[in-house]
Amino acid sequence: MALPRSQARGWVKAAKMAQRRRPADDTGGPQSPAPGSQRAALYVHWPYCEKRCSYCNFNKYIPRGVDEAALRRCLVIEAQTLLRLSGVRRVESVFFGGGTPSLASPHTVAAVLEAVAQAAHLPADSEVTLEANPTSASGSRLAAFGAAGVNRLSIGLQSLDDTELQLLGRTHSVRDALQTLAEAQRLFPGRVSVDLMLGLPAQQVQQGALPAPDPELAAEMYQEGRAVLREAGFRQYEVSNFARNGALSTHNWTYWQCGQYLGVGPGAHGRFIPQGAGGHTREARIQTLEPDSWMKEVMLFGHGTRRRVPLSELELLEEVLAMGLRTDVGITHQHWQQFEPQLTLWDLFGASKEVKELQEQGLLLLDHRGLRCSWEGLAVLDSLLLSLLSRLQEAWQQRTPSSVPRG
Repeated sequence: MALPRSQARGWVKAAKMAQRRRPADDTGGPQSPAPGSQRAALYVHWPYCEKRCSYCNFNKYIPRGVDEAALRRCLVIEAQTLLRLSGVRRVESVFFGGGTPSLASPHTVAAVLEAVAQAAHLPADSEVTLEANPTSASGSRLAAFGAAGVNRLSIGLQSLDDTELQLLGRTHSVRDALQTLAEAQRLFPGRVSVDLMLGLPAQQVQQGALPAPDPELAAEMYQEGRAVLREAGFRQYEVSNFARNGALSTHNWTYWQCGQYLGVGPGAHGRFIPQGAGGHTREARIQTLEPDSWMKEVMLFGHGTRRRVPLSELELLEEVLAMGLRTDVGITHQHWQQFEPQLTLWDLFGASKEVKELQEQGLLLLDHRGLRCSWEGLAVLDSLLLSLLSRLQEAWQQRTPSSVPRG
């Protein structure tokens, strides 16, 4: 299941050398993966947490004697199986999420990366991200993850106020958070992101769930936060993501550009064409949620895919539109034509009265580059999408049915 030890060490060494050579680039996002290509990102889900946070609805479980060796074996098997079924030959990025993947052993992370490198080409400069919580991410542990192949950390700080952390049910303090952040910046310079929440209610938790924040206050905090970050030199490259010195998440960029991605682990989601199994249509895939059931299925079938939903041409274009407009780059004409070579952005929106009104309001831009939101438009994207998706659906109903392949 694993590469020879010397080969695994060689990949990690090459990755570290490539990371030192990588130039900063703040001119745009990574190259958009071509639809239907043999490239993809890979997400790995670690389903366990120390405790349940009151705000989180991700697929997570409190461990009761976890057999990590068995879980590791299943993650490796499923990664290899899905790479074979998808026909993916090049993995652009790997993201270990959860749950709390920093609770896993570095050996598990290394084993998955070795399996991926064995089944496909994992370039030395691939982004390999690990989500970490301060209480499970000591300096020595972070260093061990780095030795295993991780080159980027995403730290769940959530807040720098102890009262708010208690409200959220977090197990760490502000002191823990700052200490972990300092260690992460020392070990992964320029490759650290943090999660922060806004719009938190001031009152206490009620019946195990957080009360909804005041929407007007949350909107005001969002706008203030954007302004502060822009003043500090951060680029808002997506609705809720900011980076400076070109340190955006290339893995998440794949999602927003509607590139293929494989989901490995309990409850993981994926979007890919099963080319290796003779498929020609992109599918939305969901793995079995419960870890024990998922492991049984992986051992029986090689993967724990619980649901497969083929995406129609229109459904895929709706995703391209909704996800692409979340970014500051928006949707270029070239990118759109990769998914829909016949119906251009000009055809769709050039004569639209609603789009013209949004342009006059300074919220939307349609020009030689493509379709994108202005800085002001990003803040109200949800309301803009209603008109844009409606226009796309109307145009799709009016067009002549075609046999354009879906990617």
